[in-house]
Amino acid sequence: MKRNYYLVALVFLIFFVISLLTNILGPIVPDIIDDFHLTLTAAALLPFSFFLAYGVMSIPTGMLVEAYREKRVILAAFLLAFLGSVTFALTPHYGMAICSLFVIGVGMAALQVAINPLLRVTGGEEHFAFNSATAQLIFGMASFLSPRLYSYLVSSMGGDPGCRNPLISSLSRLVPAGMPWVSIYWIFAAVTFAMVVIIFVSRFPAVERTTDEQAGTWDSHRKLLSKPIVYLYFFSVFTYVGCEQGTSNWISEFLSRYHHYDPHTAGADAVSWFWGLLTAGCFLGMLLLKVFDSRKVLIAFSSAALVCLTAALFGSAPVSRIAFPLMGLAASVMWPIIISLALNSVEELHGSFSGILCTAIVGGAVVPLIIGRLGDWFGLRTGMTFLYLTFGWVLSVGFWARPIIKNKTIS
Repeated sequence: MKRNYYLVALVFLIFFVISLLTNILGPIVPDIIDDFHLTLTAAALLPFSFFLAYGVMSIPTGMLVEAYREKRVILAAFLLAFLGSVTFALTPHYGMAICSLFVIGVGMAALQVAINPLLRVTGGEEHFAFNSATAQLIFGMASFLSPRLYSYLVSSMGGDPGCRNPLISSLSRLVPAGMPWVSIYWIFAAVTFAMVVIIFVSRFPAVERTTDEQAGTWDSHRKLLSKPIVYLYFFSVFTYVGCEQGTSNWISEFLSRYHHYDPHTAGADAVSWFWGLLTAGCFLGMLLLKVFDSRKVLIAFSSAALVCLTAALFGSAPVSRIAFPLMGLAASVMWPIIISLALNSVEELHGSFSGILCTAIVGGAVVPLIIGRLGDWFGLRTGMTFLYLTFGWVLSVGFWARPIIKNKTIS
């Protein structure tokens, strides 16, 4: 079909909103722990509830998209995200946070499944690779900006009431006293409601899914699950997302607890740069993948991640504050390389395999929870040493992967 620039821009906007909502948990963890008087394990149940939705909904959502089409699923996803955001903003307590984050997570999982085929059709197949890279850049920009938005809101509400702009003054009247961080969920409620309106009035084309994009039947999933290689790559995606979320969710709390950095400023800044460098590192990775075998690139970046993890956990305060963001740079190539190695290691049923791999995003729920539990028992620094195991597994992929098709290099 002819390129539809409006819908391409709309898909880019959806990527931005997904990232804005998904990557806010790390900066607000210290506030949640203090205001709700939580243990580290209880705090970790918040990202657990969010990413559990990916594990539960990724495969069923693919089937729903094929049955009800993209517009209805995207509209329902944003309605869920709006309901989750506004209910927590109205009743900010721990139990509601667990439920709300799961509902928001269901919406985000549905959006992730629905929008990639839509981008291919609306932007043109010949432009899909470029548009996908642009979408990931926009996703990363939102991850970089989300902690800064939180920092701005909290800092502005803590300043002189006479100097507040109308937005800050309105939010100050809506949030409970002493909990300015809740204002971020009023912003999310407004953003997701606006997206509901935009999606409702937009016209969507019919999307014919390729074999790789189709969710597949339960029989195709059972056939894949009989292959040992599927389990290896499922666990590889599981551990990578665990690395990503297990790092970002605990950066601010670690810097506050061990180095006494303000989580509203320095902590949020470190999380912001973690995501910013993770995005920037994708460009470096793209260049290196034109020169080197992807497995060698994965080994090099995974080794760098382990070095940065050691510096972050055991270095001085200034070293730790720099090393945590650098872990984002080291992690930048892991997701695309693991996914490409996985899909290039099976000869058929790539759509069903993609659904299984998306289900493995539940690693973002489990690993932060394990870190939190170990942190309650032995201290957060010791808990975060669990990341040596997850990054270590990602490193191992570079040694045992045997793809049918290797990445093409200049040589």
